[in-house]
Order: sequence, then structure tokens, then C-alpha cells
Amino acid sequence: MRILFLGDVVGRSGRDAVTEALPGLRRDLALDCVIVNAENASHGFGLAPEMARALFAAGADAITLGNHAWDRKEIIPYIEGEPRLLRPLNYPPGTPGRGVAVIETQKGARVLVLNAMGRLFMDALDDPFRGVQAALAAHRMGQGGTVAAAVLDFHAEASSEKLAMGHSFDGKLSLVVGTHTHTPSADHQILPGGTAYMTDAGMCGDYDSVIGMEKGGASLRFWKKVPGERLAPAEGPATICGLLVETDDATGLATRVAPLRMGGRLSQAMPA
Repeated sequence: MRILFLGDVVGRSGRDAVTEALPGLRRDLALDCVIVNAENASHGFGLAPEMARALFAAGADAITLGNHAWDRKEIIPYIEGEPRLLRPLNYPPGTPGRGVAVIETQKGARVLVLNAMGRLFMDALDDPFRGVQAALAAHRMGQGGTVAAAVLDFHAEASSEKLAMGHSFDGKLSLVVGTHTHTPSADHQILPGGTAYMTDAGMCGDYDSVIGMEKGGASLRFWKKVPGERLAPAEGPATICGLLVETDDATGLATRVAPLRMGGRLSQAMPA
């Protein structure tokens, strides 16, 4: 199975780049499943229902969120009725939506998608490690299992927490990939137990910016240390960032992981 994960979509620049490129990427890379983190799609803060619909129409099979999940209040009734849209599973019980979904591909294979959020330098939520463990208890990957593959988007600030998550579930997931820092890391690898890992997939947005936001206003906040005008997303050409994972049909574990960087300012990387 060939799975593409795309990092945080930021603003109009990121949305337009992803929706335009995704149909061609699905075709050219022979993708079975596409997962997109879109928690910054709406002006850098949250996701609106019409934006989610556009990403699904372009070819996303699942959309994940993070700490900006509720910035657009109209997403609350939408997420209740859209099982392909996930918020972190370690939000407290009773929070709208869900953090786990089983997605069926066009070929009929089932992919388990999980979304969790870290706790270091982030909002105080329930334990993501025990939450992922509980979610995995109901599933087994590979032939004869409940799903063909399993992917975790771990939305977290600290690289240490992300690495700990990867090693904790090595051999139990096809991919553990970090989001939230908006900067692609260079540590894509297959861990000893067969789980593909990358500390951060990067963002789909304008990199002539401060993590996707207009650089003047964002930089001024560090100079003056006082709140200024509301941050606005940078509107230049976006780089689409993510990674491709190939999995073994028998086990669901990764056989290959490769970064994807397309368009914009960063060095280009396109999986064969």
C-alpha cells in the first residue's frame, strides 16, 4: 500500500496548492490513501467545513487537526457528522468528534488513522500514549487483521515526545509522523520494528514566512514582547511538504519512506 501524508496546511496559499496538486499526486504516485493535517487551513487558525469539503474532493481520504481544532466554531457540528475528519483522541471524554477512524480505500483496503496531541509545551490534555494504546487494542495490521495499515499523526511541539511516541509503538503502526512545528525534519526512517517515522512532516504553505505567518508582524512580536495585530498567513507560493510510505501487505509495516517537497522555496524532493 502507498500512503501519502501531508503536513499542516496553512492559509489560502497552502489550501490552493494542495487542492490543485493532489489529484495529480494520487495519479502519478499511485496512491492508495492520502491523509492531510489541515488545522491551520483557515487563515492559519482552524478549519472551516467548506475547506474540509474541498480537500476531500481533491483526494484526501482523511483530515487530521490539532491545537487549533476549535478555532472555527462551525467545525463543531460538521465534525460530528464527518467520520473522516479527526481531532486529537486525547481530548477529554465528551469533546465533539473523534480521534480514530478506519478509512476504506478505493481498492477496498482498510486504513486505521489516529490523531493525538502532545502535552509538552501544549495544552494540558489526557495522556496521548495511553490513548493511542487503547485505540490500537481493537485492531491488528496485515493479512488476517482488522486493517491493512495504521497511521498516527502526533501533533506535538517537542521532538523528544514525538520520538518517544515513535519508539513506543514501533512495530504496531505503519507510520508515526509529527505535525505542528511547520518545519520538515530530515530524520525520516524506518524504526527497528518496522514503523516509518518522521519528527515533523513540515507545512503546506509559504516558507517565506515565520512558520507560515506573515514575517513582519510575527517577527515584531519577538522584538517588542507585546501583542500586536492578529497574525496573518503569508500569501506567497507554497511548498507542499509531507512523506510517502509504502507498506507490506502481509504485515502492514513500512518497507519504504521518502519525503515529498513540491513547489515554493524549499529544495524539491519527489518520491519515485
